[in-house]
Amino acid sequence: MERIGEAMKRVVNAPSLATKYEELRKEVLEDPAIQQFISEHSNEVNTEVVNRSLGKLYEYTSASHACDRCPNLAGCINVMKGFEPKLVIAQRLIDLDYVICPTKQLDDERRNVSKMVNSMYMPKEVMEARLSNVDFLSEDSRVIVMRAAKDFLNQVDSTGKIPERGFYLYGDFGIGKSFILGALANELATRQVQTVVVYVPEFLREMKQSIQNQTLDEKVEFVKKAPILMLDDIGAETMSTWTRDEVLGTILQYRMAEKLPVFFTSNFDYSELEHHLTTSQRGEKEPIKAARIMERIRMVSKPFKLGGQNWRD
Repeated sequence: MERIGEAMKRVVNAPSLATKYEELRKEVLEDPAIQQFISEHSNEVNTEVVNRSLGKLYEYTSASHACDRCPNLAGCINVMKGFEPKLVIAQRLIDLDYVICPTKQLDDERRNVSKMVNSMYMPKEVMEARLSNVDFLSEDSRVIVMRAAKDFLNQVDSTGKIPERGFYLYGDFGIGKSFILGALANELATRQVQTVVVYVPEFLREMKQSIQNQTLDEKVEFVKKAPILMLDDIGAETMSTWTRDEVLGTILQYRMAEKLPVFFTSNFDYSELEHHLTTSQRGEKEPIKAARIMERIRMVSKPFKLGGQNWRD
């Protein structure tokens, strides 16, 4: 029986295949990147090395580089999706080393960013917000908020520390207060700062249910110890004495003591929110307890009135 090696030589040496081989070799060696690599490694690469490495060189020329031939990550044409080949010398031959491509790197960064933001009961469009998409130029109050947001981020960048006070954004319905929170959370995530964003009315409703399944303490601990906490739509809920004092009060007391910032959105200013907190679900008036909550809110946030048109209309 004819040996496999001898058979392969016979096939390769066939006139038609030999011609195709030479055409392929010429095509590969005309690639500018390969020419540059051979030139840079001229002391290690000769004709024999090139011939023995032709398979790797062809794989290199057939691949997408800098994602130039791929529509997206799912449509990557390379042998290893999300990675592109680089020419290297290994064991005296030309070989390939696959490194992460720009598209996959960007995708990984986005996934890492999303892991830094934990949302509870928040709309998807809010959690996908970006500061670049926020309209800050239509109203003076929005310019002020933008400057405050930039100052907050600059302080994180320059000191590596999180400022002690967040924002209390208040104003009419539908003007984008929640959207700004989501955008700021995503900006912080790019700086590897973890944020927990909570829709307050739904959160407080769940806290009542958490007593039965014994998860209350775990959820309160998670929220109160977040590096940055954002409480959306505070004042929209019907507050019971228990949720005000034992849930909201506990969270704010901890964050005030630990000097951890809280960002709020509300339709109420400070005075209106205090009035809201004064009256319990049962109609009882408890101004001292409400004032205690407001003291903590003032310690962990700075008030900003936000104007603008109602985008929900």
